Amino acid sequence: MMAVTSSCKDGGMKMQMDNGKYVRYTPEQVEALERLYHECPKPSSMRRQQLIRECPILSNIEPKQIKVWFQNRRCREKQRKEASRLQTVNRKLTAMNKLLMEENDRLQKQVSQLVYENSYFRQHTQNATLATTDTSCESVVTSGQHHLTAQQHPPPRDASPAGLLSIAEETLAEFLSKATGTAVEWVQLPGMKPGPDSIGIVAISHGCTGVAARACGLVGLDPTRVAEILKDRPSWFRNCRSVDVLNVMSTGNGGTIELLYMQLYAPTTLAPARDFWLLRYTSVLEDGSLVVCERSLNNTQNGPSMPPVQNFVRAEILPSGYLIRPCEGGGSILHIVDHMDLEPWSVPEVLRPLYESPTLLAQKTTMAALRNLRQISQEVSQPNSAGWGRRPAALRALSQRLSKGFNEAVNGFTDEGWSVLESDGVDDVTLLVNSSPGKMMSANLYTDGVPSMSTAVLCAKASMLLQNVPPAILLRFLREHRSEWADRSIDAYSAAAVKAGPCNMLGPRVGSFGDQVILPLAHTIEHEEFMEVIKIENMGHYREDMIMPAADIFLLQLCSGVDENAVGTCSELVFAPIDASFSDDAPILPSGFRIIPLDSRMDTPSPNRTLDLASALEVGPAGSRASGDNAGHSGNTKSVMTIAFQFAFEIHLQENVASMARQYVRSIIASVQRVALALSPSRFGSHAGFRPPPGTPEAQTLAGWICQSYRCYLGGELLKTEGSESILKSLWHYPDAILCCSLKAMPIFTFGNQAGLDMLETTLIALQDIMLEKIFDDNGRKTLCSEFPQIMQQGFMCLQGGICMSSMGRPISYERAVAWKVLNEEETAHCICFMFINWSFV
Repeated sequence: MMAVTSSCKDGGMKMQMDNGKYVRYTPEQVEALERLYHECPKPSSMRRQQLIRECPILSNIEPKQIKVWFQNRRCREKQRKEASRLQTVNRKLTAMNKLLMEENDRLQKQVSQLVYENSYFRQHTQNATLATTDTSCESVVTSGQHHLTAQQHPPPRDASPAGLLSIAEETLAEFLSKATGTAVEWVQLPGMKPGPDSIGIVAISHGCTGVAARACGLVGLDPTRVAEILKDRPSWFRNCRSVDVLNVMSTGNGGTIELLYMQLYAPTTLAPARDFWLLRYTSVLEDGSLVVCERSLNNTQNGPSMPPVQNFVRAEILPSGYLIRPCEGGGSILHIVDHMDLEPWSVPEVLRPLYESPTLLAQKTTMAALRNLRQISQEVSQPNSAGWGRRPAALRALSQRLSKGFNEAVNGFTDEGWSVLESDGVDDVTLLVNSSPGKMMSANLYTDGVPSMSTAVLCAKASMLLQNVPPAILLRFLREHRSEWADRSIDAYSAAAVKAGPCNMLGPRVGSFGDQVILPLAHTIEHEEFMEVIKIENMGHYREDMIMPAADIFLLQLCSGVDENAVGTCSELVFAPIDASFSDDAPILPSGFRIIPLDSRMDTPSPNRTLDLASALEVGPAGSRASGDNAGHSGNTKSVMTIAFQFAFEIHLQENVASMARQYVRSIIASVQRVALALSPSRFGSHAGFRPPPGTPEAQTLAGWICQSYRCYLGGELLKTEGSESILKSLWHYPDAILCCSLKAMPIFTFGNQAGLDMLETTLIALQDIMLEKIFDDNGRKTLCSEFPQIMQQGFMCLQGGICMSSMGRPISYERAVAWKVLNEEETAHCICFMFINWSFV
């Protein structure tokens, strides 16, 4: 061997041995080792020996030397990845620091302005007190009133080319004052924490005309690309039906002015849709920043105009837009301002919070823009295929089609061919039918590989008000317990229109709830929205007078708003039967649920609350404290749920299908009401002083068994408490995830503390549908199978850190896990308890 110096930083050409000798590798040897490394970064001893036999150029190298080479190669790879990650984090922190400094300067200006206004009003109050009979006071008050009146009824603006340019420059100035100045009093959105991995700094308006939201964040795209994406509002704003550019004119400074007509879907069946007549101005500032700003043109003359459109309420966009600045090291720094007056007078009073809440505007519009840009940026940097070989852009297009189809069903616009059917005397469910060729072509329905005989689509829709049930909790229950509300025969009927044959889809099975299996497909960066395929097993297809053999059917499902800690989030569960091909242009006929919070106090932070019947586990003083907390948050919460289901049918069967659809939606409403009552934090309403029931005796007994068995087998104390009720409370709030599973042939979970339910993203009810083996990856399952007898023999075992999966398909890392046998009072095995230590979502 030739003696040379080396370390893990030397590119693999040299290697130091433990005996002090060194070996130099030839370029051919390094090339051979690199090929194997890319195939298997950690080869076994047998694989290394096989490599020596297969590659003559490695015959003079001992297996131990090759083992050390692979160790150092993995070390270099890890160092390279860590260096790259730190550089990325450093760039993000530098840009975020710049944003925070700008935000601090803006807040200082706002404080100075408030101090000045406070002293000004104090001085005028003192003057008014000293001279109550002075007529000048009246002049001041009346002049202010006249000023307000003039603002409410301004004279028409000139819409000629010169007038439009003047409006554009004025819009630009007002937008910049909102984005970086103090034109609007901004309050940070509750729950938002700035950081290198956060969506950005999000704020909402306080005390201004209409509703407004503001955000600034980092985007890994160049400014031109960012502006291009944001201008295409229908591609990322789910509530946007269309944006038509009716006129374009260039300005002398290189900018462009566009006249737009935009329509927004109504979020519920109880309110009309909105439309806007807009001016959009795109220009470049002196510092190189790109600006896209817009405002409504509701009161103009001497130029283009847009008359009122039937079934739409003309709303107003006040100066809003996007300020896009290039960021050092690549990417952009983006400021977004959305400021609207959505005419809340046009909807029932109970729904006005939908149009008066800046939090809803921030969640649905402002943050949606940032999230879409971050998603596209990730797709550009990681263009690999996502779920089942489909590229992220194709999956994003599928999710857009699902959402758009559901919105069309909820709104039922006449210009799309929808017409209302006569009521049966009860106006709780509205039926619409669409037999236009365009609708049938977009549905693209097939049966047995030939065009379906279905010639029309029927939609049954309804809205209902809910109280005391957070939308995220109800939606997660509907997702996990489809059998509680869905009719199997109706699912089979819907699938028959698009089902061409068995659908062989491969993928991880992350959850099994009753007779449905959830197969993850894709999710967004922050997991606020995910797409999945629902497999419903052993379903018979009903077609005319023939019942086809039982087979599995598949639904493409889009789920969003499942995080109950997100303030003002709209929760949606939209699904559609898919055919065997499941192509990118697969037939889509969406149905589903939308739940929107109506609580006027949702702009305040919400306390953390577990998603299930935690009140049954809250005991003693903690129980009464939880009741008090919920009284301010959950006890008086209101939301509106919109339900829409679509069915393809043959036109001569319209009467029968209409009767079936009406009855089906009514049964769903009854099921939702029953579920909402069961999930309500208080079945007795929000009465002051009401306390939840104490923990059940079974739960208290199980908590005692868990702690006693831990002490017996591991020789330590799990909890430092005394008394059964105190043990239950401490176990429920224990920071590490504790989960109990049965001792059956296929173990299922039977109990979990709050951390355990949060880790699996499930409820106490749904927990019992999750099998133990389904949460572990392949390595975890192998370890569990090999070590399980050890638990039964010696009573416990310790598992190394690894990866498991939540019920939502999210990967979870844990530092280590401990499992022990839980003995009952007869000293026989009752269940197995697992404790996952230092877990976190990956």
